[in-house]
Amino acid sequence: MKKHLLTAIQLLITATLLWWIFRNPDQNKKLLAALDTANLWWFLPGLVAIGVGLLIQVERWLILLRVQGIVVSFSRALRIVLVGMFFNLFLIGATGGDIVKIFLIIREAPHKKAGALLSVFIDRIVGLLALAAISAAMIFFHWDKLISHEFTKWVVVAVAIILGGSLGFILVAWLVDRFHLTTRLPQWLPARAKIAEAAAAFAEYARSGKSVTNAFLLSIPSHFLFFSTFYFGAKAFRSDLELFNLFCVSPIVSTVTALPISVGGAGVRETLFIEILGGLYSTPESIATLISLSGFMMTVFWSLVGGAIYLLYRSSNHDIPHMADMQGAVETLEHQVEANAASGHKLDS
Repeated sequence: MKKHLLTAIQLLITATLLWWIFRNPDQNKKLLAALDTANLWWFLPGLVAIGVGLLIQVERWLILLRVQGIVVSFSRALRIVLVGMFFNLFLIGATGGDIVKIFLIIREAPHKKAGALLSVFIDRIVGLLALAAISAAMIFFHWDKLISHEFTKWVVVAVAIILGGSLGFILVAWLVDRFHLTTRLPQWLPARAKIAEAAAAFAEYARSGKSVTNAFLLSIPSHFLFFSTFYFGAKAFRSDLELFNLFCVSPIVSTVTALPISVGGAGVRETLFIEILGGLYSTPESIATLISLSGFMMTVFWSLVGGAIYLLYRSSNHDIPHMADMQGAVETLEHQVEANAASGHKLDS
């Protein structure tokens, strides 16, 4: 029931924001005029940037998989990441791609099910920490400019709350693992299962600090490559925004859109670009909208590549089942990991 309610709220927010963005006929005319004069060749380096960023993400995940004793080829991991990217984009919710990645990597290492799940979980945590570090740095370097405008000031506050909450969650999970408190977590505690899962992940990766550090360091250039797509979008629509301007705004937008507010961040991302670029750099609304949409569409391109791979994909042993079956299998595994972590048993036993 809660899941259906969240989905309904996401759809409502998405529809409302998209209506607000495209409500003005004059702005729509300016948007179409900008499209007519655009140099779409700038999308090519943007697509390449995302592609290179994805290759770095694959290497990051392979490092974390090897900690669990799971060895797969780079090409196989790349295909799994692209398929997960497709599901992240086209499924309502924030974890569809992770479920697919977990399920497919389990097919490659059936005796390392818990390790497969924890590798995906810690991969997301490492990426989040890297995004937090970049966002904090960008806010620090642009502090005076960001707080000089009412909207951006409140966005900075929101980002601080989001990052603070995320880091607080990680700290709580670390403390639960450090002091063996999994069995003492009350049933009513929000995100109890995720805290237990995170504690189990930290327990598994605590002895592999070098690998986790390497994964974190790889996340930094990967994020910046994804952020650069908005710069190439700006160049395509003949904006005078500099690369550093987009590096200031993109991490903040990415932090907010990481929350399951709308479907795939649609509407929220465009609203933030319109308000922040307009407030900080006097970017016209039509151009800010196109910059946001162009960066998103570059991601859609690679997601569609993942969709094509999904249609052709065959694991080492079996065909891919329906999403509902994958979700059920992963949820069962999550309960097993939580129970084993609470009892102190070996996770893959």
